Amino acid sequence: MENSNKLAWTWRVKEECLEEYVQMHLNPWPEILEEHSKAGITNYSIFQNGNQFFYCFECEDKEAAFAYIAQSEACNRWNAITSKMVEGSFDFNEETPMEPLREVFYLE
Repeated sequence: MENSNKLAWTWRVKEECLEEYVQMHLNPWPEILEEHSKAGITNYSIFQNGNQFFYCFECEDKEAAFAYIAQSEACNRWNAITSKMVEGSFDFNEETPMEPLREVFYLE
């Protein structure tokens, strides 16, 4: 599973930002959806458990996708807002913008 094209991680959203964070993701900007598609990201889901969110997507080339997102003006505007809401970083210019979870099971 080391070469999986899936990526998953979790973040906690600050309690005072929870409602706004959820609303932004229930009604994402069209250009954000388009940029993620152009980056090669597919099957992207976000699940909520209280203030903890679980993110999972598929992508053939994660490094290329992250590089594309890091250069996207729309994504940088979105991330400037949402990164202040989470306990962690949305900066895709960092070497590891999030800590990926280890996949330990997959049923095909």
